[in-house]
Amino acid sequence: MLENIRENSQGVIAKVILGFIILTFAVAGIGGYSSSVDTSVAEVNGEKISQQAFDQAYQAQRNRMAQQFGDMFDTLSADPSYMANFRNGVLDNLINEKLIDQSVRELAIRISDEDLKKTIREMPEFQVNGVFDNNRYLAIINQSGFFQSSDFRDYLRVELTRRQLSQALVATEFSLPYQTEQLTALQNQLRDVKFATISAEQFKAKVEVAEQEISDYYQNNQVMFENQEKVKVEYVALDVADIAKNVDVTSEEVNTFYRENINEFTKQEQRRVSHILVEAGEDEAAAKQQAEAILARIQAGEDFAELAKTESADTFSGENGGDLEWIERGVMDEAFDDAAFALAAAGDVSGVVQTSFGFHIIKLTELVAEQVQSFEEVEQELTARVKSDKAQNQFFELQQELARVAFEFPDSLDDAAGAVNAEVKTSDWLARNGNLAPFDAPSVIDAAFSDLVLSENLNSDVIEVNDGLVMVVRLAEHQPADVKPLSEVTAQITALLTNEKATAAAQTLVDDLVAKYNSGENIDAELSEAGSKFEEQVAMARFGAAVDSAIVRKAFTLPKPAENSIAAGTATLANGDLAIVQVTAVKAGNNAVNPQLAEQKANQLAQETYKGYVDSLKADAKISQRESIQETSAF
Repeated sequence: MLENIRENSQGVIAKVILGFIILTFAVAGIGGYSSSVDTSVAEVNGEKISQQAFDQAYQAQRNRMAQQFGDMFDTLSADPSYMANFRNGVLDNLINEKLIDQSVRELAIRISDEDLKKTIREMPEFQVNGVFDNNRYLAIINQSGFFQSSDFRDYLRVELTRRQLSQALVATEFSLPYQTEQLTALQNQLRDVKFATISAEQFKAKVEVAEQEISDYYQNNQVMFENQEKVKVEYVALDVADIAKNVDVTSEEVNTFYRENINEFTKQEQRRVSHILVEAGEDEAAAKQQAEAILARIQAGEDFAELAKTESADTFSGENGGDLEWIERGVMDEAFDDAAFALAAAGDVSGVVQTSFGFHIIKLTELVAEQVQSFEEVEQELTARVKSDKAQNQFFELQQELARVAFEFPDSLDDAAGAVNAEVKTSDWLARNGNLAPFDAPSVIDAAFSDLVLSENLNSDVIEVNDGLVMVVRLAEHQPADVKPLSEVTAQITALLTNEKATAAAQTLVDDLVAKYNSGENIDAELSEAGSKFEEQVAMARFGAAVDSAIVRKAFTLPKPAENSIAAGTATLANGDLAIVQVTAVKAGNNAVNPQLAEQKANQLAQETYKGYVDSLKADAKISQRESIQETSAF
């Protein structure tokens, strides 16, 4: 299994969607606002998941849900139970990612610098007219929060190794022909169906809703009629992007940075090597003798790659002539490194080298000498970095000043704004959920509704919204939570109860008719009284039928009819109407294999395998979560 995963993880996925990049850079704490207390939310095999990582993942997922579901998510997010499950889901995803990252390291799945560079150059986001454009690349990653290209490369390397493992697991799965044939036949099955639809609307005229019922519903469901607690806040914000707009950089500063950081622009010597491994086993002397014999055959002129295929204990590389691809110092065992980097030219072969794995014979197949990028090649990148560094330094200094003045003059933001040359602004009404950025950040909402701001009417502490934005807030206006008066929601409750009673009356009628019909009675007259009649659909398909989907679903869950018997059921339609559904015949579907269906089946199996793999990692892992996690600022 592990070897299959390694084999299938060699291809590099060349597409990363920048819209889903989650910034992962931490900003240093400010004076009295920092703490040495462990604030991690979980620990996985000794590796911590920080509160900040959780906050960022939580906020990113909230933003995606809000964009996808709009007002519906605002409604869902007002439900404490839903949000508790939502938070648990975010944390579970972070734990899964941590387990995957640990597995990637254990399996030695890695992305070479060359593959990483190739991936970046092939990303259409960074191309102009189909050609990689370095200026566009730097502009986009800077806009995404990566102020140094090395930060983006590190992020991308992690994402690609995760995707390699996922791709490898997918590649190990396939569906057998008989499975696809069975699934194809089932999905292509046809059914002859009789159905009659009974409208619930006709029962509304007979429905009576008493005042007491309205009052009881109001009293028992007040959460439905709540006005959320809301606040308006005054705030002073510091944004590193705004600071950067006013930062000047001299050519001397850029040149100095280049000279002082020349190692960053030096591409280390790279070597591509192949090896033949003889495992030591129980008889180390015999293993060494075997390795020396293989070396003698190489020195006598036998082909190294062919010997690797037949003699190497590392069958994975042996299939490729012993090729280990490109290596850098520090990746392999120290003795292996020393021998590999002692070879002078492509084609040179080492002596027998002993490591903890056994005895190796190493061949240098390709050599790329150390390369230093010229100042002109990296000048634009360096200018952006120096500008970013200066902006970050100013940003940090202003944060400290903002924190100091806001604390010393807690009854107003005017002094704090003047100290950092910023404006005091006022937000719109803010609820605990569903606000626009930057007031959708948990840290901002937590501060806006804190006792310090609400009850004591003081300035908040400095709030870290993200790695490039901080703010201080104070209360401008407060609207406490309350329940809408009964008079305001009477019509709404009346409509709800009317619909419920009408649907219940329709359900009672339908249940009675189905019972009679299944016992053999003719119900045509009663259907007519209810404004309905049986319709027939011959050869109804599971997909694409020209009837309500609820009727189709019910038809394909009913049993195949026995001879001289009726087995009807009921279905509730999307508009609240009800239907009596009967299957009169079942016709076998075409089981000719559909390539698209075979791919869907393989994908389903792959997803199950991936989930099973993560579950197995989780079962073997030591995982702990902070008990008070529900009370942190992120929630």
